[in-house]
Amino acid sequence: MRYHDEDYDDEPYVVIEKGGGNAGSFLIGLAIGAGVALLFAPDSGAETRRKIAREARRAKTAAQDAAEELADNVNDKYHHARQAVEERIDSARQAIELKKAQASEAIRAGREAAQQARDELERRIAETKAAYRAGADVAHRPRGAVGARPVVAGTETTDDDLDGSGV
Repeated sequence: MRYHDEDYDDEPYVVIEKGGGNAGSFLIGLAIGAGVALLFAPDSGAETRRKIAREARRAKTAAQDAAEELADNVNDKYHHARQAVEERIDSARQAIELKKAQASEAIRAGREAAQQARDELERRIAETKAAYRAGADVAHRPRGAVGARPVVAGTETTDDDLDGSGV
């Protein structure tokens, strides 16, 4: 703290520090400084009023500058945060679209594989039915009929042989 001495130029001054303070602290300091300046002012009333007006203008300008700087900082931080959020949202949307496309492709491939398996099963069933019918037709034809089973001497089969029991 400076005390009034001979080298002091009798002009009050305002010191603005950047740091942890806020606008409220600044205004309180400004009011205290103006009050102290009035108490120690050796000038006449008119001169003191001019000095007060001049210092009030300086304080107003300093307060406006500080407010503008604070507003700019807040605005910059807001835009930066908004941009970061938008980037994350875009990234999430892209990931969702990718997963959606992958799921659609997996569903399509699964349906295709299921259809192929069904077609193969139906083909095998049709072949099995055709073979069964052909075997049943051969088994039910009378001996000696056209297209009947050939009879080879000594290898005649009986109806018991056809049922698979071997008796």
